[in-house]
Amino acid sequence: MPPQIPHADPGTPDTRGPMRYLWWLVRCQPWRVLRGSLFSMAWMTGLSAQPYLIAHAVDDGLRARDTRALTLWVAAVVVAGMALSYLGIMRHRTMTFIREDAKARSAEVLLRQLSRIGAALPRRSAAGEVATVGGSDIDWTAQVLTLTGPGVGAIVACGVIAVVLWSISPLLALCVLAGVPAVALVVGPLLRRLERAESIYRKQQGALTARSGDIVAGLRVLAGVGGRDLFARRYAARSQDLRAEGYRVGAVVSWIDAATVAIPGLFLAVVVWLTARMAVTGAVSVGELVAVYGYVASLIVPVWFLMEGSHQLIRGRVAAQRIADLLRLTPDDVGGPGRRWPSAVPDARHPDAVAAPSGPADLHDPVTGLTVHAGRLTAVAADDPAAAVALADRLGRYVVSDTTWGGVPLTGVALDEVRARILVADHDSYLFAGALRDVLRPGSDDERLRTALRTASADDIVDALPAGLDTPLDARARTLSGGQRQRVRLARSLLAEPEVLILVDPTSAVDAHTEARIADRLRTARAGRTTVVLATSPLLLGRADVVALLSGGRITATGTHEGLLEYVPGYRHLVARGDDDPVAERPADAEEAYR
Repeated sequence: MPPQIPHADPGTPDTRGPMRYLWWLVRCQPWRVLRGSLFSMAWMTGLSAQPYLIAHAVDDGLRARDTRALTLWVAAVVVAGMALSYLGIMRHRTMTFIREDAKARSAEVLLRQLSRIGAALPRRSAAGEVATVGGSDIDWTAQVLTLTGPGVGAIVACGVIAVVLWSISPLLALCVLAGVPAVALVVGPLLRRLERAESIYRKQQGALTARSGDIVAGLRVLAGVGGRDLFARRYAARSQDLRAEGYRVGAVVSWIDAATVAIPGLFLAVVVWLTARMAVTGAVSVGELVAVYGYVASLIVPVWFLMEGSHQLIRGRVAAQRIADLLRLTPDDVGGPGRRWPSAVPDARHPDAVAAPSGPADLHDPVTGLTVHAGRLTAVAADDPAAAVALADRLGRYVVSDTTWGGVPLTGVALDEVRARILVADHDSYLFAGALRDVLRPGSDDERLRTALRTASADDIVDALPAGLDTPLDARARTLSGGQRQRVRLARSLLAEPEVLILVDPTSAVDAHTEARIADRLRTARAGRTTVVLATSPLLLGRADVVALLSGGRITATGTHEGLLEYVPGYRHLVARGDDDPVAERPADAEEAYR
């Protein structure tokens, strides 16, 4: 049975600001929010009903010595208590549904956005920032929706209690009405201070999460070069800074919590004192004295909800701002149509849209002057790794460029067509968690999997795993060594069987013997199909049909590996790491012949 998702279509969020995003979450479930508000209003208003019933039980039953009236009023108190229990359960149940719906909706739009951003995400946002937004920020944003239920109910309850007290004594009602603004005046500056502290804290938390992820990902390397202790000390120092900022946040929160309890308690004491004096003079009855105490005591609940909601609103605004910032990110502009457009039907947005080559075709990059001939294994040795990566991005259409494919602009071809036929395989691409067979390619039969694994010289990895292809791997396959992960990535790329496969340094983490096997098997497995290898390894370069030297951002020489090694000193210096092989009696114009 296919997995179920909370919303087939989570909708289009309003990312113009944090409050607009929060309002969008409310608008996505209006009837549920309305139901939660009604239950909350009924529950909080009902809290003041019990003091009213108790007051009548005292005055009409106890003081009047009327057993029948006392029994009826006590029964009413019991029924009211049962009704309040039901309303409280329904209020909590409904608000839980509202918060969980908001969490699920935020998670879905974030996942959709991360999928849309794709390869541009690491360049736009740190991994720790994404992890923090996808974790705690979604929770804090959903908590704000509590204001739509208990928040609304608290306001209504305060008004109802004020009206009831006015019927007893206008002075008491004025005291209660003055209490809520007093709380706002005291707590308001603290809330603004909390918002600033929360923003700093959340930013530092995201940065620390990113640093911890980097350390864990490179722990083996750090241990190998003796850098583990250095990074541990730096992480500890950042942790201390975050802890200090957390203390500042906690200090503000403690003052807010104290004010939330102390100020209503102070007004409770004042109102009870005033009511007691009025009871002595006979202005109010003993039952009304009890009722007033109950009214003011029950007022603590809505005031607490209002203050707690204000605290959640501050945190939620900070969290919603971070979510909105992430949702506003846009993918890298790769130009041209973003989906498949029939060649016979022009696209109004992209009138120059063209049909992709019907079969294997040459790729040409005007920036470097490289031409990748269809059906051949082409190797590119670059003196600058960044230039090699930039070349791969242009050939794979991850950036806007003038690259052509079969003589037509690559950016004019439908993007899904490019992605289906041209694959850029980074040696450090992400490995998802799951069984090895699913990490490689879900649904592939064992024969295809083992063929690709053998080509990548990764069959020994499967043999060493306890359950073979069914062995579960964690995210990034951290239980494997760096060389093993690299071979698994290569096998995954081969299983895709793209028409054009672009490999970026595919054997940088394996030993020479393994690299030699991969080079031989790769040439055989990709025979007749276009393959580009960006590397400076002699073992890979020696198996290529044609080798190009990328120096200073341009292709300065092309030929075979042996020919370039013999006649082009710059190539020999790059590939042999500066070790010159003396060559006797080279023609003076030999190097020029390879340009």
